[in-house]
Amino acid sequence: MKIAIPNENNMVCPHFGHAPVFTIVEVLEGKIKERNDLISPGHQPGSLPIFLAEKGVNCVITGGMGAHAQELFQEKGIQVITGAKGDIMEALEKFLAGKLVSSAHVCNEHEHAGECGGH
Repeated sequence: MKIAIPNENNMVCPHFGHAPVFTIVEVLEGKIKERNDLISPGHQPGSLPIFLAEKGVNCVITGGMGAHAQELFQEKGIQVITGAKGDIMEALEKFLAGKLVSSAHVCNEHEHAGECGGH
């Protein structure tokens, strides 16, 4: 399984599309096998689901994400977990332990002016 986490200074970026870096973690039998940090190709609507799918990502853990992006990931068979916050590796460990459940945070505006529930 490959998991992508939007990374801003090693913290889960609160808005998926604004992340400067994506941390891609390969997990095998519940253990972290490999970690790579990739510079974001930029936020063009619809491009990040394609970018991460091409990297073999199966799951995205993020603070918040727009409904359209969530739909695009769903179309590609990529699971989306929203509502994560804090250190990226701590969020990943919670997910692997089954303690991180998606909160269904949906961002409504690209400007992210606080409408996403403070995630």
